[in-house]
Amino acid sequence: MTTHDVNLVVLDMAGTTVADDGLVELAFAAAARSQGVETGSPEHATMLAHVRATMGESKISVFRHLFAGDEERAQGANLAFETAYDGLVDEGRCEALPGAAEAIAELRGQGRKVVLTTGFSRTTQDRILAALGWQSVADLTLCPADAGRGRPYPDMVLTALLRTRTDSVREIAVAGDTGYDMLTGTRAGARVVAGVLTGAHDEARLRADGATHVLASIAELPALLKG
Repeated sequence: MTTHDVNLVVLDMAGTTVADDGLVELAFAAAARSQGVETGSPEHATMLAHVRATMGESKISVFRHLFAGDEERAQGANLAFETAYDGLVDEGRCEALPGAAEAIAELRGQGRKVVLTTGFSRTTQDRILAALGWQSVADLTLCPADAGRGRPYPDMVLTALLRTRTDSVREIAVAGDTGYDMLTGTRAGARVVAGVLTGAHDEARLRADGATHVLASIAELPALLKG
């Protein structure tokens, strides 16, 4: 089996198909402030470093780590994060990365199923899709709540396989901009685990976490899979 035998492509959103432009960090600052952590403080700097290192992970999981043992604060921070991010999307600060929509259309034109995944909640994911006019751009969209666990676990990729009736994990390609996307792909047994350099993590991090290929952007993926 080679790359052109891939029948299911699972794509990350923010940083991979959707421009981030610092929106996650802006929303995180609002979430931290909601819990009494001021921007510029040593505590904020420590937390921000963790957020950057774990880009791609389910956001509630990140906040549970940051506010270890305090579920109320974690939930409060997550709600504030979503509210702030949704506001930024509503302000028009959300756009597709160059070539992303065209790449998705080409992948589907090649006869492959395309699934968009995120570490955000369903509400935020739907808001982003609506802002971009992407409600029908993919065959399926998934968030952590749809699958059980978010990245770096394989749940969303395996849920995509089940819901699209794909026959084997060896028919899957996963693409994303973070090490957590790479871990998700490798743990799911995907044939292709492609890192893209349009988001959070560099080539070294993507390779270290299992990337089989590293691309300048998602625009290069259709050609890779054509072989």
